[in-house]
Amino acid sequence: MYKDTSTTAIDEALAKAVQAYHQYKTCSLKQRADFMRAIAAEIEALGDELIDTAMAETNLPQARLQGERARTMFQLTSYAAAAEQGNWLEASIDTALPERTPPKPDLRKMLVPLGPVVVFGASNFPFAYSTAGGDTACAFAAGCPVIVKAHPAHAKTSTLMANAIFSAAKKCNMPDGIFAHVYGQGFEVGAYLAKHEAVKAIGFTGSYSGGRALFDLANQRKTPIPVFAEMGSVNPVFILPEKLTKEADPLAKQMAASVTLGMGQFCTNPGLIIAVDSEALERFILNFRREIKTLSPTKMLHQGIATNYAQKLATALAQKGVQLVGQTEEEELTEGKGLISIATTKAQTFLENPILHQEVFGPYSLIIQCVDEAEMLAVAKAMEGQLTATLMATPNDISKHQSLLDYVQDICGRLIFNNVPTGVEVCLAMQHGGPFPASTDSRFTSVGADGSNVLPVR
Repeated sequence: MYKDTSTTAIDEALAKAVQAYHQYKTCSLKQRADFMRAIAAEIEALGDELIDTAMAETNLPQARLQGERARTMFQLTSYAAAAEQGNWLEASIDTALPERTPPKPDLRKMLVPLGPVVVFGASNFPFAYSTAGGDTACAFAAGCPVIVKAHPAHAKTSTLMANAIFSAAKKCNMPDGIFAHVYGQGFEVGAYLAKHEAVKAIGFTGSYSGGRALFDLANQRKTPIPVFAEMGSVNPVFILPEKLTKEADPLAKQMAASVTLGMGQFCTNPGLIIAVDSEALERFILNFRREIKTLSPTKMLHQGIATNYAQKLATALAQKGVQLVGQTEEEELTEGKGLISIATTKAQTFLENPILHQEVFGPYSLIIQCVDEAEMLAVAKAMEGQLTATLMATPNDISKHQSLLDYVQDICGRLIFNNVPTGVEVCLAMQHGGPFPASTDSRFTSVGADGSNVLPVR
């Protein structure tokens, strides 16, 4: 176990970061890009040690971690290419008109770095959303030093990634203090960082409680700073009548795979499925139940997530009007494994019980049975902001449900048609953020090279 970094050490690291900022912001876009590419190369050079360490700390399988490492390296190199192009600087030039009365001066505007950025590592993505993940890449691209708070669930993995960044910084002659790595088991270290006057922005991926606490601390400062927090979502999936009638069986298979992907430990896991009650919905539920019975639970990322999932699952299933319709056999479970579960409830029950609106982070989904399409719309209107919302629909369904479509697209960051919400593509068209409480600023994305103009610039 790593000891919490002392406040004295944090003060020293941030003092160096401030000095580094004044040097780093003058580096050319090519120098920044070369630094980011060097980080990717150093991560690759860690080889099997990185994968083996992450497997031991997170219970994630080798193939998943190898894929995530490749994604992390791609984020660094693709964001580097975007940084080099400079389009994200949003430079505007209005040349002078001295002959005009009054004369017009030469005016120029562009985005500039903010200063040191604190990034909080995510528990469910030890590479792509953590120490050398997207937030760190964005900050470096924009000309800002980074201070990473390692997630305690994978501190050894975080340390290896931090060492890769330190090595790349040395090879690229980056200023001392361009990067710092701190530890903290509890909330104290994070709170100290959020309140520190040298910190100019925060990047966070995690729970609503954690993100909201950082957001509140940052806005209570003498000089408030932006907090770009992605805080999860229940990611509703609306299955419209014609689609359900035609494809109940394949939809059940598709949704079961999505709900249980990675033991449900994705922020885009489909936690709610909404449909009008019918024979087709009964067939969908029956097949959904059969699908999850064929799946074996695996260990969740760490015991903290497993315990939290078990508690929230028990709370959700204990609510009046909620019926458990499918679950992995309990005798198959060992400590730390996720109990794959699906339940149903009536739309009116959902509308009257805010507890059922909350995310249950893990392999669980609640099917909401509506009496008609008007009630389906009422369910949508009762929802808070989401990272994603999905419509499973035929063209005919869409034409008949314009009111639902119009409303649903306003409550989510990413609207999906006839596909599952799990998984993101690292590209410019990907929006990974959404209206509060999915994130603290719905204008921005935490995936894609255009994230470079999110965290660290003004």
